[in-house]
Amino acid sequence: MSKKRILYVEDDETLAFLTADNLEQHFEVVHCGNGKEAFQLFCKESFDLCVLDIMLPDMDGFEIATEIRKRNQEIPIIFLSAKTMKEDRIKGLKLGADDYLVKPYSIEELILKIEIFLNRSQKSSDNSTQKQYTFGSFYFEPENYLLKSDKQNITLTEREASLLKMFLDNPNSVLKREKILLELWGSDDYFLGRSLDVFISRLRKIIKEETHVRIENIPRVGFRLVVE
Repeated sequence: MSKKRILYVEDDETLAFLTADNLEQHFEVVHCGNGKEAFQLFCKESFDLCVLDIMLPDMDGFEIATEIRKRNQEIPIIFLSAKTMKEDRIKGLKLGADDYLVKPYSIEELILKIEIFLNRSQKSSDNSTQKQYTFGSFYFEPENYLLKSDKQNITLTEREASLLKMFLDNPNSVLKREKILLELWGSDDYFLGRSLDVFISRLRKIIKEETHVRIENIPRVGFRLVVE
């Protein structure tokens, strides 16, 4: 079986060498130290996952992620950054990133995250016979990440689609935060919990015009998709 291809973008040569050397034991790694060149490479070649530094020459990681998401809503994106501010994490996740690891990071944790997201993507692509959902005025095709209504067609990110599908598989039932995080992120730490809040907020904005559907917050427990 061929190795999964990782686009790894990092301008620190020493860190890039050490990280790529470890990743190459598990994956095929294509390293690039320049943001603009990395995005051009993404447009020309096929990758299974992107690992992006944020502070890069010519085009930063946030800009790369924005452009990638315009072209591909499905490919997992992991940010690696020395920027520790909560606002930076939230910004990265709002752009459609799947995770955000702060430097110095554990190579073992990075490899585990990559494997989790690759496995999740593979399961999603293999499951071509997923059922479709109708709720309120919406029609949802999880395999295509497509949410339709009379007013709009929205292509969700893979994480948004997975979260919505999880709600629709359990309508009017409380889903605990820990369960959602473990199933979709593979961990339930504090910052991933904040990531979940971002995705919940995004789904609420998408369905806000539908009066018969809403996502309720159950304090200190989790969330519930109410379908009347």
